[in-house]
Amino acid sequence: MQPRHDRALLLHGAKRNAILTLAEVQQYGIDSFGDTDYVRLYGMVPAAWYARGIRILGRTAVECTRDALADRMGRDIAAAAAMLPSPVVIDPFSGSCNTLHWILRHVPQADGIACELDAQVHALTRGNLERLELKIELIHEDYEVLLANRQLPPGRGLIVFVAPPWGNALDESAGLDLRGTMPPVAGIIGQFTSRYADRPLLFATQVYEKVDAGSLAELRALFDWSDLRVYDLDAPGRNHGILLGTKSWKP
Repeated sequence: MQPRHDRALLLHGAKRNAILTLAEVQQYGIDSFGDTDYVRLYGMVPAAWYARGIRILGRTAVECTRDALADRMGRDIAAAAAMLPSPVVIDPFSGSCNTLHWILRHVPQADGIACELDAQVHALTRGNLERLELKIELIHEDYEVLLANRQLPPGRGLIVFVAPPWGNALDESAGLDLRGTMPPVAGIIGQFTSRYADRPLLFATQVYEKVDAGSLAELRALFDWSDLRVYDLDAPGRNHGILLGTKSWKP
């Protein structure tokens, strides 16, 4: 009897660092969400993207933002960023780059930069982007290296998609504690705010429907303007969303 393909097996168990077969991707969708095609990526159902040569690890299947959610996020980010001049979009924890792909679809005038420190994830994602001919600059470095070395063109706004690994910060009963992500969300935002203090910034932080109220309040206090969006795509209590927040401007 095959093991249940759920978050525990793919994120913490034997399949964490394994390249999944199509059957395993589909089984994860069935066992966890009752949907064979749950892991939709780059605008395709699993059978379609797998046929194109796209490959992901077990942990990427759990951590990636699937199309339905990434599309909604991208639309809301684009609406909030409508006044930003020629924005650059940075994803410091890119994984599959699917969220960044959808943000760029909705903010077509933007340039996309993604950071991925893990060598295995970076290699697979780089191959996936090349197969799909997606114009995303994927850097095999920690985002802090980018902050230290990258000079952005003057006069351009910056969008940062903040989605560090949740790890033990997510408890299905208590919800997501934004202080417990790896690294903590507030620290990431503080680093970007300090490094690019000369330009308007829009942060889009991925959150869970159940979120620790104290950690959320601490995060919102960092911004000049903020707006919380939760998307009704899954069963009640299991939905994801984003916290939009700005520095140096208000939409």
